[in-house]
Amino acid sequence: MADNLNATREKWQEVNFDGLVGATHNYAGLSYGNVASAKHSGMVANPREGALQGLQKMQHLRSLGLMQGVLPPHDRPHISTLRALGYTGSDAEILTSAYRSNPELVSNVSSSATMWTANAATITPSPDAADGKMHFTPANLAAMYHRSLEAPTTARVLKAMFPEGDRFAHHDPIAGGIHMGDEGAANHNRFCTDYGEQGVSLFVYGRGAFEKTSHLTYPGRQCKESCLGIFAQHGVAPERMLLERQNPAAINAGAFHNDVVAVSNKTVFFYHEEAFLNPADLEQAIQRAMIGAEMQFIKVLSSDVPLADAVSSYLFNSQLVSVPGRDGMTLILPVEVEETPTAKAYVDSMVANGGPIARSEYMDVRESMRNGGGPACLRLRVAMSDSDIQAMGANCIITDALLETLQGWVKKHYRDRVLPEDLGDVALMEENFTALDELTQLLKLGSVYDFQR
Repeated sequence: MADNLNATREKWQEVNFDGLVGATHNYAGLSYGNVASAKHSGMVANPREGALQGLQKMQHLRSLGLMQGVLPPHDRPHISTLRALGYTGSDAEILTSAYRSNPELVSNVSSSATMWTANAATITPSPDAADGKMHFTPANLAAMYHRSLEAPTTARVLKAMFPEGDRFAHHDPIAGGIHMGDEGAANHNRFCTDYGEQGVSLFVYGRGAFEKTSHLTYPGRQCKESCLGIFAQHGVAPERMLLERQNPAAINAGAFHNDVVAVSNKTVFFYHEEAFLNPADLEQAIQRAMIGAEMQFIKVLSSDVPLADAVSSYLFNSQLVSVPGRDGMTLILPVEVEETPTAKAYVDSMVANGGPIARSEYMDVRESMRNGGGPACLRLRVAMSDSDIQAMGANCIITDALLETLQGWVKKHYRDRVLPEDLGDVALMEENFTALDELTQLLKLGSVYDFQR
């Protein structure tokens, strides 16, 4: 670990890579177990507003002094999938034929769920890996058909951004289909005293690969065995990795990923008391693993914020960040928390009491929230050194100029109204492919989309 010890002398920071909302953003209600997705199924979506809301959030994080990156949407509709299922002809002919015969299939291959990049991959920064490299494993997202299509493109994007070599290492998604479901960083927490120091990884799973799940109303998407597989791929030391089962009550209440009921940053863990079966034991295990560092646990009681309110408001699907020059941490919350009396009262009290979370700020990401994705869903957290940032292979770090360019790109190419029945529109497909072809040039990603290859 000598190289890691030397690396800690560099400046380290956590970079948030937010997913850009795609041009086919819609409310088709595809995600079983996602209460918000089901509630808003069939509504009119506004892709332009959603993308601009996301860019506004990125700019707000930058205004706080944090580094912000962007991940592109995927090519949708995914014509390659339709072609593999036997549809033939030009892209337009394939889409028209598929929509005529199976509109639900087209809805699935047109999903813009890749905007929630917390599900894109699991990342282990170099201080935590035995070989001193940063490791990436794209999530297989096997639990939901529309998301199971994402891994190949996600892998290409990540490899373009973080070139394979001496500094970055890439792995295949965990194989095994739905039995070995992996939902990415949405179920992964990393505790550390500082981003460049060796940390402790906590993976939260919903089920074992081969156990009966009659106790679950909704799917336990994250599998225990896939967590162990990722730890092995990344070379995480056994004493620095923890596994914990998510409380079935939380899954059944709509917490389909652990980041709906828990969020962490450095040595602070903010979570709902019903997130885990035995939170007291978990706290002790984390503290033991964090040798020489004092953890700060903030457990929100059901008597203060009922689980249903936590899920509907996405209180915990927030970004807990360390803002340069500020004492204490800042919690970036969706405005739905501000509109939920129990959640708002808890946040106000927590901030007023002078604990480790010292500030709260609210962001409007309603276009995402209506599909069940809050501020935390929209970002992939990557602990990076200055050398890591310099070694990146694409133009994906937000600057004033890139932000202005992306805002103009969205306004030029995105519609302000999309319904599920619009997904069979050949013009929408062609508009999207034209936009994405331009985007890959702006972000210097190369040909990462199937329609470009």
